[in-house]
Amino acid sequence: MHRFTRSSTPTPTSTPAAANAPPKKVAARHILIQWMGCQSADVAVVRTRDQARAVAEDILRRVKAGDDFARLVIDFSDEPNAGARGGSVGRFGHGAMVKEFEEAAFALKPGEVSGIVESPFGFHIIQRTE
Repeated sequence: MHRFTRSSTPTPTSTPAAANAPPKKVAARHILIQWMGCQSADVAVVRTRDQARAVAEDILRRVKAGDDFARLVIDFSDEPNAGARGGSVGRFGHGAMVKEFEEAAFALKPGEVSGIVESPFGFHIIQRTE
């Protein structure tokens, strides 16, 4: 099956290589758990790195057990206004996020949830949404 461009040149709608090509953009949401002193942490964040890791591990366990991701964002994420967005960071391409976040998000399939991902901003639990 072909579709036609303005020049009426037939172009294939899909090829095996295109079907297996990595996406140029993905969409994701996340829960961010920060510790005192990490990049962009609010002054109200007073937990240690170890305490933040323990919180992130508990949240990941809850996600895997089927708890509602958006509800966990509201209850736990340290990212300002994340709850109103369900933790969504929208669609993004390569180079838009810090390396650790980007690599984890692009490695996931839609619907999958990462393990705990550490970046300069804290610990993330990422769900790829598309």
